[in-house]
Amino acid sequence: MPGLATSSMSQPRGSLSQVSRLVLFTLALSCGFTGFVGSARALDEKKVVEPGSSPWDVFKFGFSAYKSGHKDQAVEAYRYAAEKGQIGAQWKLARMYAEGDGVGRDDYQAFRFFAEIARQEIEPGSPEDTYVSDALVALARYLRTGIPGSPVTADPAAASDYYMRAAATYRNPDAQFEVGKMYLRGEGVRANVRQAGRWLQLAAEKGHAGAQATLGNLLFHSGKAVRGLAMMTAALERAKPSDQPWIRGMQEEAFALAGEKDRRNAILMAQDLLTKGTK
Repeated sequence: MPGLATSSMSQPRGSLSQVSRLVLFTLALSCGFTGFVGSARALDEKKVVEPGSSPWDVFKFGFSAYKSGHKDQAVEAYRYAAEKGQIGAQWKLARMYAEGDGVGRDDYQAFRFFAEIARQEIEPGSPEDTYVSDALVALARYLRTGIPGSPVTADPAAASDYYMRAAATYRNPDAQFEVGKMYLRGEGVRANVRQAGRWLQLAAEKGHAGAQATLGNLLFHSGKAVRGLAMMTAALERAKPSDQPWIRGMQEEAFALAGEKDRRNAILMAQDLLTKGTK
């Protein structure tokens, strides 16, 4: 698959100065990548890496540095811990590159870190399963459209596979919502309204406002006007600001089509849904 190479994801940091021979020797043996020599230098000069420092300890330093606003130190610490296999550090680096947070935005670099996470066999229910679940969703989003100027091209079928793994194995509501939409549109999979409804329902039950609105719209146009309009109305109240415009458009269109009695009943049902949840 494009971009799933196992080569080093770090960049050289320049020549060495004032680094202990023991730290260098330890890093060279354990990492085997020249790109981490610079990271080792930066960390050692800040007295972060000591002989025998664990990836977890360095990750914790990176987290503290990030929270304190020292993102350059955080990046160096995360790089070191990530190359040692610390999954939390890999995830943080992926997010930082994806968002241009403390580093220049680089979607391909983010893709590669997410891919490293997705390769790991993490059991559902383990403390680290959210990292894998989130990485799978991120990879699917990249593969859905591709990354311009990189080897990652649009591959909706591969995207649906990643979404499905996150949705089925890790029960990720964002992935379940996306799988539902792909079945509705026939994007990367054969269109199947029944399957779409199943996945949207699973996400809706977890409180996913987008899934609630989309499922409500599906129900509204399949003859269940009151239930569908109520779900869209409740979803609009719960939605994040970024989702409110498209949910509002969907809800207002349905509201205009509904009869007066159905509108009143839907408003009452929506209030009940907001109190008890979508089931």
